[in-house]
Amino acid sequence: MIIRSPEPEVKILVDRDPVKTFFEEWARPGHFSRTIAKGPDTTTWIWNLHADAHDFDSHTSDLEEISRKIFSAHFGQLSIIFLWLSGMYFHGARFSNYEAWLSDPTHIGPSAQVVWPIVGQEILNGDVGGGFRGIQITSGFFQIWRASGITSELQLYCTAIGALVFAALMLFSVHVSLPINQFLNAGVDPKEIPLPHEFILNRDLLAQLYPSFTEGATPFFTLNWSKYAEFLTFRGGLDPVTGGLWLTDIAHHHLAIVILFLIAGHMYKTNWGIGHSLKDILEAHKAHHMYSMPAYPYLATDYGTQLSLFTHHMWIGGFLIVGAAAHAAIFMVRDYDPTTRYNDLLDRVLRHRDAIISHLNWVCIFLGFHSFGLYIHNDTMSALGRPQDMFSDTAIQLQPVFAQWIQNTHTLAPGATAPGATASTSLTWAGGDLVAVGGKVALLPIPLGTLDFLVHHIHAFAIHVTVLILLKGVLFARSSRLIPDKANLSFRFPCDGPGRGGTCQVSAWDHVFLGLFWMYNSISVVIFHFSWKIQSDVWGTISDQGVSSITINGWLCDFLWAQASQVIQSYGSSLSVYGLLFLGAHFVWAFSLMFLLSGRGYWQELIESIVWAHNKLKVAPTTQPRALSIVQGRAVGVTHYLLGGIATTWAFFLARIIAVG
Repeated sequence: MIIRSPEPEVKILVDRDPVKTFFEEWARPGHFSRTIAKGPDTTTWIWNLHADAHDFDSHTSDLEEISRKIFSAHFGQLSIIFLWLSGMYFHGARFSNYEAWLSDPTHIGPSAQVVWPIVGQEILNGDVGGGFRGIQITSGFFQIWRASGITSELQLYCTAIGALVFAALMLFSVHVSLPINQFLNAGVDPKEIPLPHEFILNRDLLAQLYPSFTEGATPFFTLNWSKYAEFLTFRGGLDPVTGGLWLTDIAHHHLAIVILFLIAGHMYKTNWGIGHSLKDILEAHKAHHMYSMPAYPYLATDYGTQLSLFTHHMWIGGFLIVGAAAHAAIFMVRDYDPTTRYNDLLDRVLRHRDAIISHLNWVCIFLGFHSFGLYIHNDTMSALGRPQDMFSDTAIQLQPVFAQWIQNTHTLAPGATAPGATASTSLTWAGGDLVAVGGKVALLPIPLGTLDFLVHHIHAFAIHVTVLILLKGVLFARSSRLIPDKANLSFRFPCDGPGRGGTCQVSAWDHVFLGLFWMYNSISVVIFHFSWKIQSDVWGTISDQGVSSITINGWLCDFLWAQASQVIQSYGSSLSVYGLLFLGAHFVWAFSLMFLLSGRGYWQELIESIVWAHNKLKVAPTTQPRALSIVQGRAVGVTHYLLGGIATTWAFFLARIIAVG
């Protein structure tokens, strides 16, 4: 006989609504912080409101509540993205010439914005072809919709509503886009093509185009994958009709990635901190793949969109890399526990930080002097009229032999290492033929020469300096010889207190601040190089870049000044908004210098004189004005510097490329 003790009775209490909240509380500024919620005594209040809005640690020490806030912030972000996407699709449905573009994408430009005439603004509505007047868009949405299999503006309305109810994500899967694009490429009228749901509900429709579809999933599980070769192809190169990658190649690629990542996914989530940062990898790839392997139909010949997408993804990649360093530094200050992390990878890196940073510093100095030295040599020889003594493809050659070897390897791959492919992965590798769509160059081989050798070393220099600043910020976030107790001073502090000179700009936050400038520097050189090279070597709209860009003077005269003519002369045309943006963004950029190159004492003195004048006139505000703190001034400065610089570049690029492209 077995005797068991009676089961303990457990009463479970469930609190259905653990956090009582209401909209009035959320609407009150600073509700999350006791000190800020009281309202403003000084103008510092508004800056603290910005600085502490997401500093959940300062709101509460309750880990559950902090976790809940982080979790809800993610869904807030997603809801904003879906709202934005829905707006884009609605604009496409309501204000665009999508159906006209679909009927003739080589002669009609994409537009989804028509400016209302209030006091003459209708000048901005340029003629994009097909009798439609509007602002030419360069976001690539039309090309994405074409690839998705969207054939009417009604479908865009449906998708806009779908995005609002979270359904747009998987609305047009490969199942639908492949057959629709096959019909479109063959010249079938979009109105004659079966609707998306018909392909999903009626398998016979698909089987007519792809007979192997009738076999279902059997070939997949029996490993007889060659049966699927009709709609999962390995052609390589570009579709000559659209100038984009073969959609059947893309489908094959994505399916292969799924299979690979079922296995390789484990690499990215391990017990050891050796995983790659997937976001950074993907952003950098996105920028370069959009021109070398244009994924969407008619994207390669839409030069404005190509340039915009490259520039946009380079900036995003830069912000992700600086953001990664910022969060690594926050982790070091906030979460790193030296007692539990003995002798792991991070601990070993920290113990070698002096060797790492000093070597990296040496590399930066070497790269900086040598890369700029090559340019200065060329400028000097050019000024002295000695072209035979310059580094160039026609005088002293510095060919990028390793890059050329890689290009050649990829060119030979279809016959050797990738026997299943009929063409190399990208036409840029060399060896392929020019692909032109509607008389415009989509892509052709991009040879590399001395000019690329020179500018790539400038790229290397700028990237290494960015890494030096960011990595130093992470490795010295907790302590340094100068400030051994840095961890106690938190993530962001201006200086190590009064009486300790020379200890300003050493916080982890300051390294992020300084790193942002070098990130901007690096990416500016990259997008200028790309813009000039692809215009001259691929799209063929200006003189040969290789001749001019081997001198600093060439970059200043033949790229920046010569190509600025379109934005400077845009007034009175439909591009005039870019001229105004160019001026306005320069102003925003210059405004940043007021914050970056001045001391706060100067402003406090000035403010006190202004307050005196207000008191005299009996119009003094109840909120006491204060100069910005050192950190606040730097934050405002770097924000205006980056936004001003990015918008200036944007206006410069678009006015140029829409005018000539």
